[in-house]
Amino acid sequence: MQNSVTPEAFEIKLADGLVAGARQLPSPNFDARPTGTRIDLLVIHAISLPPNEFGGPYIDRLFTNTLDCASHPYFAGLEGLRVSSHLLIRRSGELVQYVPLHERAWHAGVSNFRGRSRCNDFSIGIELEGCDELPFTEAQYQTLLPLCRAIRSAYPAIAPDHVVGHCDIAPGRKTDPGPHFDWSRLRQAL
Repeated sequence: MQNSVTPEAFEIKLADGLVAGARQLPSPNFDARPTGTRIDLLVIHAISLPPNEFGGPYIDRLFTNTLDCASHPYFAGLEGLRVSSHLLIRRSGELVQYVPLHERAWHAGVSNFRGRSRCNDFSIGIELEGCDELPFTEAQYQTLLPLCRAIRSAYPAIAPDHVVGHCDIAPGRKTDPGPHFDWSRLRQAL
């Protein structure tokens, strides 16, 4: 399924934190950011469920607490896990939103950015359907690049050097978005 609007038409509605053009699938896994928090970090992630498999319903189910952990051996380790991300870009380029941008999604875990811990407090998380072993698709970049520009326009405290990978805020614990992510292309687009 593709976006109903072209990626260049992404618009952030600050009042409700929603991205026009995204399929809305609300997650219960979020809460309010600490009072007075300025959103100034954008974190790029990669996810596939099961690992290295794409296109199934499992990411949506994980982020909405509806994943049947008995349906695949890998899922047993996810039992009771409560996680989310603000956004997901599927291999097709489809954009899914789980958490309003002004709320705190539970995507970063134990994390630190330039001496500041608890990155969920001040960041927006974008998941790319992918893994360390394979490149991301052209359709994903066609969604990601204008989306990042729209987010930075709505949240100007997110400087270009505040767009990082999960690996940058949780080194040694996380490797995503992985070695195939085209950071040069993203930096040029910002």
